[in-house]
This record gives sequence, structure tokens and C-alpha cells, in this order.
Amino acid sequence: MRTYCLSLVIFLSLVVRPTLAQTLSSSNLPIILINTNGQAIQDEPKIVAELRIIDNGAGKRNNITDKPSFISKIGIEKRGATSQQFFPKKPYGIELRDTSGLNSVNASVLGMPSESDWVLNATYNDKTLIRETLTYDLNRQLSKYYTPRYRYCEVILNNSYEGIYILFEKIKRDKNRVDISSIKKTDVSGDALTGGYIFKIDKTEGSPSRSWVSPYTGAQGQRIPIQIDRPKPEDLAEEQFQYTKKFITDFENALRGDQYQDSTAGYRKYIKDDSFVDYLLLTEICKNVDGYRLSSFFYKDRDSKGGKLVMGPIWDYNLTYGNANYCAGDSYQGWAYDFNRTCPTDSYQMPFWWDRLLSDRAFAKKVRVNYQALRKTILTTDRINTYIDSVATVLTEARVRNFQRWPVIGVAVWPNNFVGKTYEEETSYLKSWIRQRLSWMDSAILPFGTDVLAIEPANAFDLQISPNPSAGELTVQYRLVHRSDLRLTITDAAGRTLRTILWPGQAAGEHKQTLPTQSLPTAPGTYLLQLDADGQPVSRKILRL
Repeated sequence: MRTYCLSLVIFLSLVVRPTLAQTLSSSNLPIILINTNGQAIQDEPKIVAELRIIDNGAGKRNNITDKPSFISKIGIEKRGATSQQFFPKKPYGIELRDTSGLNSVNASVLGMPSESDWVLNATYNDKTLIRETLTYDLNRQLSKYYTPRYRYCEVILNNSYEGIYILFEKIKRDKNRVDISSIKKTDVSGDALTGGYIFKIDKTEGSPSRSWVSPYTGAQGQRIPIQIDRPKPEDLAEEQFQYTKKFITDFENALRGDQYQDSTAGYRKYIKDDSFVDYLLLTEICKNVDGYRLSSFFYKDRDSKGGKLVMGPIWDYNLTYGNANYCAGDSYQGWAYDFNRTCPTDSYQMPFWWDRLLSDRAFAKKVRVNYQALRKTILTTDRINTYIDSVATVLTEARVRNFQRWPVIGVAVWPNNFVGKTYEEETSYLKSWIRQRLSWMDSAILPFGTDVLAIEPANAFDLQISPNPSAGELTVQYRLVHRSDLRLTITDAAGRTLRTILWPGQAAGEHKQTLPTQSLPTAPGTYLLQLDADGQPVSRKILRL
């Protein structure tokens, strides 16, 4: 049973009743109107409905009486697992169809490249309405790989106002989405067999897919299914299934093997490691509590076109930036890739990949160097705050209607950690959490890819550790030039935080602290002890015998 099941039970008694009387006549956002002609929308299969979109262009008002800019038959169904079961505001999957309502057709929607499949994201438990789009905006700038496009809109379903939604491109193979080779069911040999495939690690509910269980289990033996998202099961030949299963398993075996760091015999033979670096950085910046273990996509093109695994595209970021009250999802400290240690009993565990990759010094160094460069550009707090403010401004008018329809402001909705009394308090919490998160990462990421780290600012404190090496307790001596709040952190070679101790309000002068044996790592090896005084870090290598 997942660790937050009890929270779900509590949440069921807190579901916000919608205010059905809210109406929409005009908006600065595109307006999407859906008419199911009296049919109820199911989980599956899709029902045939009618879609109209009113979008008069940038800077122009959209009135409910305006001529639609787009009209189409659609197939529509509910999507998601937790969201469709427990939230009254439902997310939907949409397929554009021809006039018969039977056959899919491609078309450009709201200026996005032509395709048939789209997703209406409900953004119910993120009361800022911004976490998803902020994450996609960051990823589009930090990664050269495809990031799904989106547009905010307001939705009217069967003449009932449903609030703000985000229309997303659905992850699928397409020259404008995941640009990999199209594979037919008859492609069962040679180069054609080798791609293209889209995989995911996720809950097995939702879109049907074929899967196998990784030979490497979670923290307490949990099975980790690896699914083939594309081709669909009915379009997948048995030879293709067996080929992909062997390829991914060969990658896992190479990563777990003794020669995993070797550039030709190790894991790099199977993956584009820069895409894994990008994915890790984004997941850690927002500290996605579901990161690596749910909604995790990756894909493979034909061998003649590179043939290595690419991590991504990214998907599903509502439980980020402190918006989850379980498994340390609320804390701005700690690594998301530590999930299996933070929540070892959770049913959905992450694969061992990320710990192992970070134990490769070259990979870990790429993570650190890329992060430090990004902190000077797209990851400055001023730039992030400007983005949040700009989106909040665009949503000012529509969000009033949205929260009248769904009065969740000031109400605890699973799995909110923070419950603001106003929308402004919600966005302030988001900004504050991000500022603290990036500040923590600035220091915590320093050991990545290094053997020894010793940073000595001009006015820093002295730091001495004895005995070193040691199998028992340690004595930490330091000198402060002024009163400071201290934080001591011990990390292992992969940058995992093992111990954090706070010593607030330390006076200027000489200090000596004893760390008892039980508070120190028990496994022999090299570790990093970092002492941070009001933002000034000093680090020393310690050797445990």
C-alpha cells in the first residue's frame, strides 16, 4: 500500500463541491467548447463529441458569441489515475476526428503543430496553476530535446463552465513531437526492428501497453514494470517486444556491471547521457516526488539514427515545488533521487539507474557543471519570479472564474503541504520554496564528481576534523568571526545526504563539537563533511574505516 493512502481517505472527505452557476462570456484566454450531445464521458473508450475553439489571436478578446477559429469532431475520454478518481475537475484526452467521427485526423490547434491527439490538463491541486508550465518552460531552455507544447484556455463542457485548463501536446511519435522513425508491425528484422520505440515507467492504469518487469527490484523487492508506450499493443509484433526487452535489460545489466563506467563496454553504449543529465537536473530543481518512478518517458530511434536511449519527454509536474505532503515532497532539502530510501515501502519505486549514474564521477560532474552554469542564466531567482508573475498576470481574470467554479483556495486538497488563504499566498510560497531549494542545491551539489572539496572564502571559519581516518566518533573544531547559524551535512560519494545537524545561534570564537559514532556513516569509505555558516560552506573529506 502506498504511504499516502491514508491521506487519500482523508482527502475524500475534503473534496470541494463545485459552484455550478459560474458562467463565461468573454476571456483573454482561448475558449474551448465541448458538446457530448448528452453522453457521459468515460475512462474509456472515447465517445464522439463536438469541439469548437474561439481564439481571435494574441492580445484580442475572445467572446463566447464569436465565430470559432476551429471546429472538429473529437473522441474524448477521461485520463489520469488519481486525478480522475478523486478530483471533481477531470482531465481529458482528446482525439481529433473527421466529420464521420470515426477516423482520426491531424490539425493545428491554437498555433501548435498539426496532430490528432491532445490532453486537457485540469491543474486542480496546484492552486497557483503555474507549476506545470513553469517546469516545461525551464526544460525547454535547459534541454535540446523535445518538450511538449501547451496553451492555457478556459473550457465549457455541455454549456457548463469548467475553469482553466492547459491544453498539452500528447507524447507520441511525430516529426514535431518525439521525432523518431515510424515502425510498422512488419518491421521484425534488421535496422527496421531497432526503432522507434517510446517507453515509460508509470502506473499500469491508463493507456494499454505491453510491459515486462525489470530484473532489478525496488528497496523492498518491489517490482518495477517497464512499459512500451508506442507502438500500441495491437501494433506491436512479438519480435519487437522481445528486442526492446533485451535492449533495456542489456542497458540495466551494463549499468549494474563492474565495467559500467567504461565508455564502450559500459552504460554509455546504450544511452545519450546528456539527456539523462537534463532529466535529473529538472527533476531535482522542482523536487518532483513522483520523479523517476512515475510518468517517466524515454525513447529509442533506429540504430542507423543513433539508436541510444533518450530520457524524456517530461510529463506531469503538479506535485512539485513543495506541493506534496508525503515522502519529503514538501521539504526544499534532500534529493528526489533518494526516494527509495525516503519511502522504501511505497509500491512505486524508482529504478536503480540514478544512484548508479551519479556514482560515475564523469556523469556526476556533468550534473554539477551544468547546474552551476544554469544558475547564472535561466535558474536565477529573479528570472523564475518574473515568469511566475507574468503568468499570474495573464491568468488574473480567468482564475477568478476558475476558483469560483472550484473554490479550493484556503482548502486542503490532497496532497497539499501548504494551504494559502489567498492566491497571492500560494504564489509567494512557490517563490519562497524555489529560492530555498536552489540555495540548498548550490551547496549540496558541490561534491558531485569530486574527490576532495575545500572551499575557503576570504572571511571563512577554520575547520578541523579529528581523528581522520576514524572508525569511531569525530571531533569538529571551527572558528567563527561572527555569530552564525550553522548547518553540518554529511554526504556520500554520490552526493546523497546521510546526515544533517543544525547548530543555530553560534557565537563568534572557537568551537568544538563531538559527533558520536551512531550519527556517522557505518559503511567504510570516503565521505564529505560540509559546514555551512550563513551561506558560506567549507568542506572536508572524511575517511571511515
